[in-house]
Amino acid sequence: MLVHKLKNSGLEHVAIIMDGNGRWAQNQGRPRLFGHQAGARRVREIVESCPELGVKYLTIFAFFD
Repeated sequence: MLVHKLKNSGLEHVAIIMDGNGRWAQNQGRPRLFGHQAGARRVREIVESCPELGVKYLTIFAFFD
């Protein structure tokens, strides 16, 4: 449903702020690296989906400590 809305929205620029992947992993009892890898996989999915959705510009801010 969200994909359908985005396809027809005319949206050209998406900005994503990533923060907390390491903390998320630690809360799951996993190493921080697991969270960073999960975040990287999600970024790949988003980047690959942008052309299909008509998104021309993608800005990603990734924070880690």
